[in-house]
Amino acid sequence: MLGQTEQAIQEQQVQIDIGKVVLQGGLAKPRNSAGIVVFAHGSGSGRHSPRNQFVAHALQQAGLATLLFDLLTSQEEEVDVRTGHIRFDIPLLAERLGSVGEWLRQQPETHDMSLGYFGASTGAAAALVAAAENPSVRAVVSRGGRPDLAGDALERVQAPTLLIVGGEDVPVIALNRQAMSRLSTPQRQLVIVPGASHLFEEPGALEQVAQLAADWFRRFLATTSGANPNVEIRNKFQSPKQGMS
Repeated sequence: MLGQTEQAIQEQQVQIDIGKVVLQGGLAKPRNSAGIVVFAHGSGSGRHSPRNQFVAHALQQAGLATLLFDLLTSQEEEVDVRTGHIRFDIPLLAERLGSVGEWLRQQPETHDMSLGYFGASTGAAAALVAAAENPSVRAVVSRGGRPDLAGDALERVQAPTLLIVGGEDVPVIALNRQAMSRLSTPQRQLVIVPGASHLFEEPGALEQVAQLAADWFRRFLATTSGANPNVEIRNKFQSPKQGMS
């Protein structure tokens, strides 16, 4: 099991002042956290995404602190609903992720914690661009992401990177394979979850994502050593069990 009890996790709502804007977030910190994982949500989503909340809870049970926050302000969200262009502004989203990392380093409760990013959809591209700009980022995980949108930044990513894609999400599998070939980090993996669609809505699919992410972050946020082979993993798990739908 992943460990940690609910009572051992301290949760608080935070306002993240990064200069130009103030972003809303939720910080959860287990006792003796091995590191902190910042979530970068996908297009049209936010810190209340049930899928990211589910994965964040699993990471907390694994002894990792988490920060879920809104990449856009409420005013920007209103504009984006009409135009749909801000959610694909990868440089802007990556800049905000980087600023949030700086904010964490200034907070007494998180200043000495190793940093990882968990990105979904377009948030995965933003996470990889932010990691390319900040060599202190220790790990990145992408769920159903668009890492290809990170472009040339992929060749500068040094953080160990795990790409997770649903086995039925054929177009996104191809895009992740392309991104995988461009990543410069020697510690990279592509995991294809059998039978899962883009949103991992099938029974047991999201549980597999959560376990994969927890294993990856615990490995790399707790230590700077431990090389990982460059492999694509298929059929690692049994058929999905009954779970979140």
